[in-house]
Amino acid sequence: MSFAAAVRTCFQKYATFEGRAKRSEFWWWMLFQTLVTGVVAIIGGVFLIAASAGSPGGQANGPLLVIGVTFYVLAILVALGLLVPTYAVGCRRLHDRGMSGWLQLLTLVPCGNIVLLVFWVMGGTSGANNYGEKTA
Repeated sequence: MSFAAAVRTCFQKYATFEGRAKRSEFWWWMLFQTLVTGVVAIIGGVFLIAASAGSPGGQANGPLLVIGVTFYVLAILVALGLLVPTYAVGCRRLHDRGMSGWLQLLTLVPCGNIVLLVFWVMGGTSGANNYGEKTA
């Protein structure tokens, strides 16, 4: 699956926690949401640094500060907007392994992210499983 197809699929299945997702779909989506959120936050940081660089004592003020804070708020809103499809594709990825999507709650446990990462990296089950047919 290509980058564009994966992003399109994840937006089409915005809150679909049923079915299966291939590794390529999951990892392309993770790259997309990281890049989008990161770029917006970096732009905000650049404006905040520029605002504080030109002021005495390093205290930021003025229009650059407003733009920087606006971009940071935008980054938070983008991250929140992409949260549901991120959990949905993560759930479908676990389904591809024949596992429950509730395993994403491992993120609440210390070192749970590592276990979850290993599950996401592993290949899917061949043929049908409890969550549907293998995706093409």
